[in-house]
Amino acid sequence: MKQTPTDLDQITATTLGHYNSVAEDFREGTRDHDVSQNIDALLRHIHSTAPFTILDFGCGPGRDLQTFTRMGHIAVGLDGAEKFAQMARADSGCEVWCQDFLKLDLPAERFDGIFANAVLFHVPLQELPRVLKQLHGTLKPDGVLFSSNPRGDNREGWNGSRYGAYHDLEAWRGLLTAAGFVELEHYYRPAGLPREQQPWLASVWRRVG
Repeated sequence: MKQTPTDLDQITATTLGHYNSVAEDFREGTRDHDVSQNIDALLRHIHSTAPFTILDFGCGPGRDLQTFTRMGHIAVGLDGAEKFAQMARADSGCEVWCQDFLKLDLPAERFDGIFANAVLFHVPLQELPRVLKQLHGTLKPDGVLFSSNPRGDNREGWNGSRYGAYHDLEAWRGLLTAAGFVELEHYYRPAGLPREQQPWLASVWRRVG
């Protein structure tokens, strides 16, 4: 069933309302998460000359903005939750945009890489092709997109007060390929565990065209 604009507005408002209400606890709970495997996966595929310009899409409170900055890169954050955006600006000193993922306003061909860690699964499936095209357009030619999502069986819906769409590898490949990306690599996280204990699907993609 096609979601109406009212449905989409409710999904956005409820999901962002959840994150705004738990922003401080979320920052403390995720401060020490080790995503170095994901950051390395993005950076090693970028062909540009460093420092790279990176969009941290769904930057949350700004943990990874700080990491990219310490590594010498130019990081810009984007999040839909106003409290996260405020925290990210304060904690990282980076430029941070507060934008609804379903109403993006992105500059053309600005970024060498996009780091979308644990975020794109919040985009409803019917809107995802458009959002992926927008991310494709804000990358420089040959730019690189990293994504990590909870893997699933291609169902979507509410998980408490957060909305999510949970893709398997083949469905995710189809979406990214249709948006103009070519796959560079994929892996499951956390590393070193049996597959049934690896809930996260990470993948890296290059902009074509």
